[in-house]
Amino acid sequence: MPETSLEIQIKTLPNQPGVYQYFDIEDRLIYVGKAKDIKKRVSSYFNKHHDYGKTRVLVKNITSVKHIVVETENDALLLENNLIKKYKPKYNVLLKDDKSYPWICVKKERFPRVFPTRRVIKDGSEYFGPYTSMKTVKTLLGLIKGLYQLRTCNYDLSESKIEADKYKVCLEYHLGNCKGACEGYETEDEYHSNITAIREILKGNFKDSLQQFREQMKGLAEQMQFEDAQKIKEKLEILENYQAKSTIVNPKISNVDVFSIVSDETYAYVNFLQLSYGSIIRSHTLELKKKLQESDVELLELAITEIRQRFNSMSRELYVPFNVNLGGELKITIPKLGDKKSILDLSIRNAKYFRMDKFKQVKLVDPDRHANRIMAQMKADLHLSEEPRHIECFDNSNIQGTNPVAACVVFKNGKPSKKDYRNFNIKTVIGPDDFASMEEVVYRRYKRLLEEDQPLPQLIIIDGGKGQLSASLKSLDLLELRGKIAIIGIAKRLEELFYPDDPIPLYLDKRSETLKIIQQLRNEAHRFGIEHHRNRRSKGALTTELENIPGVGEQTIVDLMKTFKTVKRIANAKVDELEAIVGVSRANKIYNYYHKE
Repeated sequence: MPETSLEIQIKTLPNQPGVYQYFDIEDRLIYVGKAKDIKKRVSSYFNKHHDYGKTRVLVKNITSVKHIVVETENDALLLENNLIKKYKPKYNVLLKDDKSYPWICVKKERFPRVFPTRRVIKDGSEYFGPYTSMKTVKTLLGLIKGLYQLRTCNYDLSESKIEADKYKVCLEYHLGNCKGACEGYETEDEYHSNITAIREILKGNFKDSLQQFREQMKGLAEQMQFEDAQKIKEKLEILENYQAKSTIVNPKISNVDVFSIVSDETYAYVNFLQLSYGSIIRSHTLELKKKLQESDVELLELAITEIRQRFNSMSRELYVPFNVNLGGELKITIPKLGDKKSILDLSIRNAKYFRMDKFKQVKLVDPDRHANRIMAQMKADLHLSEEPRHIECFDNSNIQGTNPVAACVVFKNGKPSKKDYRNFNIKTVIGPDDFASMEEVVYRRYKRLLEEDQPLPQLIIIDGGKGQLSASLKSLDLLELRGKIAIIGIAKRLEELFYPDDPIPLYLDKRSETLKIIQQLRNEAHRFGIEHHRNRRSKGALTTELENIPGVGEQTIVDLMKTFKTVKRIANAKVDELEAIVGVSRANKIYNYYHKE
């Protein structure tokens, strides 16, 4: 029974943290969930029986699944919260806005206060977070308070009021928690240097603060104040293990559309993230089929126009990976670092995962399209004149210099064609000589294909560096095939690809599909060659002596070895034991051979 579209979508989900979205037959969002592993979590909905009736109804109504990949579980939790509030899916618990996540506010004041809040007010103040628990907020504020003496009062500390002696220092000053800015005991510059350090802590840059904590802990230990030193040590551990920044929400990034593109030879994938009031409220990826080898710039401009019209976006600022010409009054930003770059990187990650999912789905549903794409990609990556539909890879095996053999494995349309695999016993080379062995095998392989009028490959891969490649080229020259078949060598250590008459190797992206197929060919040739070599060694070790006995053939040896396991046991066996296996005549020949005296 063929797989449904939903089953294929589930099979190709990533094993990454993020948010998954369920849609019904009318393409309405009916459920949003978070997961440490999206694929595992979504699969669990369909792989087990649910006791809760509402869950069974939810599963019954799901017709498609979409996902958004993020960096951490905390990010997934925050994004789930944003999407539920925005779309109010039918099967999600309704989230009330009055119970939102906590933030840390650095108030816009002459002497800024630093305090927790659940309300983000656009008054120029800085907000850091959101955080997934108030405990985290209190821990951070406690750490900050232990390092820096900040005011906690809500007085208006204007210059004129301080000069007029309007305020008096409070208990916090006498306890050493505040330096008394209200009476002018601390300058504005001194105070703001502390605020700058606090901003770095809240952004996740703990380097300076950690150093101060270590010095403080060391000083306390030297003064024999071990309990206080232990408290500082606990704070240090919390701080070292904590990441304050979230890539999901930043109140400074408001009403922005984020676009990124990932492309190959035939398709491009454009991801769109829509941010409103600092929160991601939509993610969508568009697939574009190339017609005339359009550039990424052309495709991204086309996709931005289409997506913004489709979702009726009114954002006036766009984050993109490179400059695009869209006309109008749109502000185009190309992020280089910081929070904006993190959001763009997140968009690129989602485009890449969408592309990977599509590849997996196409491989399951349309193998021909998958093969066509792979072949086009290999042709481009390896600078070939035609697609390598038929590839052959050679490898030598001569462990400890014995029984030298070679293997030839064949891939057609990017897949192993095992019926075409061939093994070679080296005939003309004495001793372990990889270069001469490769020369012999390549010559024998293609001389036979030419004599039998068999199709030749478009690409030959030699497992080895320049030496093996040069040896193989000698054989192609003798057969007048040089230039008619592309040939490359792959060196194992750095995965370098060598081409004839080119001293500079080619290095492919370690994650590229082309390199993965070449590695698969090389590994398969190695496996196939080792297997043949092992069989030859085993056969040689088991049969050398037995084959010297007149009248004892291969089948007799196999029958004996099945029973006795070793040649030594056969030599020590009694005549009647041998007779039970191979008959009277052969039993006597074998017994007499080992008992000549």
